[in-house]
Amino acid sequence: MKLVGAGYAVPHWPEQWPGGGRSLAEQKVIYEELARADSPRLLLSFVSTYHAASTLMECGSDEQRARYLPAILRGETWCQGFSEPGAGSDLAAIKTKAELRGDHYVVSGQKVWSTMAQYADKCLLLVRTSSDGPKQAGITFLLMDMKAKGVSVRPINQIQGDEEFCEIFLDDVEVPVSDRVGEEGKGWVVAQTTLSSERGLTLMELSYRMKGALNRAADLIRQNKRQDDVGVLREFGKLVTQVDAACAIADKFLENRIGGVERIGDASIVKNSYSSALRAYAAFGVNVGGIEEQYRAPITFGDLNTGNWMADFMNSYAWTIAGGSEEVQRNIIAERMLEMPREPKSWVL
Repeated sequence: MKLVGAGYAVPHWPEQWPGGGRSLAEQKVIYEELARADSPRLLLSFVSTYHAASTLMECGSDEQRARYLPAILRGETWCQGFSEPGAGSDLAAIKTKAELRGDHYVVSGQKVWSTMAQYADKCLLLVRTSSDGPKQAGITFLLMDMKAKGVSVRPINQIQGDEEFCEIFLDDVEVPVSDRVGEEGKGWVVAQTTLSSERGLTLMELSYRMKGALNRAADLIRQNKRQDDVGVLREFGKLVTQVDAACAIADKFLENRIGGVERIGDASIVKNSYSSALRAYAAFGVNVGGIEEQYRAPITFGDLNTGNWMADFMNSYAWTIAGGSEEVQRNIIAERMLEMPREPKSWVL
């Protein structure tokens, strides 16, 4: 709420909202300063202020905007019900069904990898209302109350002891037609608005946070009296270079967007450069810290670059999947930027 009052919580919202109407260049500066100050990451409010808000502003009705946007500013939290056990990278393969009955939809199915769903008030939900035609044609976008009858949430215990992600089980959940965003069967188009809402700012912020956290790696070298270890210093130099490169790539991506230049595949390069640097950062800490670091108790409510090196190391591998797996990103770069042929579905030896 302090950020809301100061006008820094939603600089990407229209100007009638507190602190809104900022240019992308101004938003970039705000995120850089939040990273430099090492302020707490807005994990709980991210889906609310970006994904939910942008979806409502671009595709929602006037009534939906009037009902939900002020509540988001007051702290109402949202989660995202997109991925399913059989529909991750291929999101259009969702099977959660919704049947229209009078003035409401009845929804049954399962979602997975929903960040912080155990704390959420509302959910951005993709459902299948038709199986006719292309997969994308039968998808509808709904706004679901997480406290509705038939909704149950099961947190997923992660390797580092955290429960950042959840499964959501839906058993004949009723969602009013008034909470449908866009037309029935046109949810795929709405979902693209949701997925593109963040605009690269988060990866830029995270890259700068990692750059600031290099001080923790330097402190670890001193604590373990490895200042004269040539091998350790060489690896630290490589790490600093890799992190600097990730920041430069994220900066260039945003500079291009500010200048109106956007190419398919650029976001994939940013994502992969960050996730690769994050793994290298955490692995360095585990290696230099030795056996004592490997036995430290994991911390919960996982963040990144915490200085608990084993927890950071385990958590870093989530970023090889989150936001699109590294393999999918490489395919996008290869096929859409470099115009390489698509990988064959089967190889004949």
